[in-house]
Amino acid sequence: MGQLDLFPRPEPTSVAVEPATVPEELRDLASRLPASVRLGTSSWSFPGWRGLVYRDRAEEAELARDGLAAYGRHPLLRAVGIDRTFYAPVKAADFARYAAAVPGGFRFLVKASQACTFPALRGGAGAGNSEPNPRFLDPAFAADEVVGPATEGLRGQLGTILFQFPPLPAALTRRAAEFADRLGEFLARLPAGPLYSVEIRNRSLLTPGYAAALAPAGASHAFTVHPSMPPLPVQAAVVGLERQPALVVRWMLGHGRGYEEARLLYEPFDRLVAPDEASRSSIASLAARALGLAKEVLVVVNNKAEGSAPLSVVGLARAIASSAGR
Repeated sequence: MGQLDLFPRPEPTSVAVEPATVPEELRDLASRLPASVRLGTSSWSFPGWRGLVYRDRAEEAELARDGLAAYGRHPLLRAVGIDRTFYAPVKAADFARYAAAVPGGFRFLVKASQACTFPALRGGAGAGNSEPNPRFLDPAFAADEVVGPATEGLRGQLGTILFQFPPLPAALTRRAAEFADRLGEFLARLPAGPLYSVEIRNRSLLTPGYAAALAPAGASHAFTVHPSMPPLPVQAAVVGLERQPALVVRWMLGHGRGYEEARLLYEPFDRLVAPDEASRSSIASLAARALGLAKEVLVVVNNKAEGSAPLSVVGLARAIASSAGR
């Protein structure tokens, strides 16, 4: 028999995460943004956002579990990305808990499983000794493991399901037309209803054929600020903003840095370390054009874009309000 515990440990308790006080100037700014403009961040569990999003400092695990409700009370944060779905399945009940934590007008960008978009297993897209991934662009797998749980749990608060492709190997990028055809077939066989978005990381795949592959399924190109992709105006010239069902933007990484370098430079993500005025202006311009075309706007920002995603959202909101004449 084991020794009796004379001093039992208390059960861990969940401490409510409270929102930070929002300056009146930001509340006024939020009131000037159309309801169809939803800005947010790539995730919400960053202790460095104390005073920006959260009232008190909390650990990352606490914020991941309990921080979304506080995040959703910030008037400028009307959307968020769910990245965990990229690495492992999420059940409909988990999605439903997310939806219940935020206001009805809030929207989620859900990243599809990497199994849908990585052509090789174990070692990434370009590893020579990797095995082919049988789930690559498999619509049945995507429907069952990605689309079904997200739509059941989030319902009307699902903004878009994003299929993010990694930098693909030359065997695929040399045949851009074949990739576009296969992508089009994949999208056409997904369940109707959700907005699907596609993010590519190879310039060579950004072709009129790629744009044409999106259209039949009503899918959107995910405009991406990332060193691997051309500037946003170039992307818009190829895919045509007027042909997109909505404007979906991910402001990920600037200044030619890699993610790890940016993380080391920018942590704890509580200030703008490397302001990127050019990208902010380009996103605001696209948003103003999309509003003129009566399209929904969904933009999520990564901490690695400028150093602090919530502060990038504030700057972007100001730029959009200015560009839209509000």
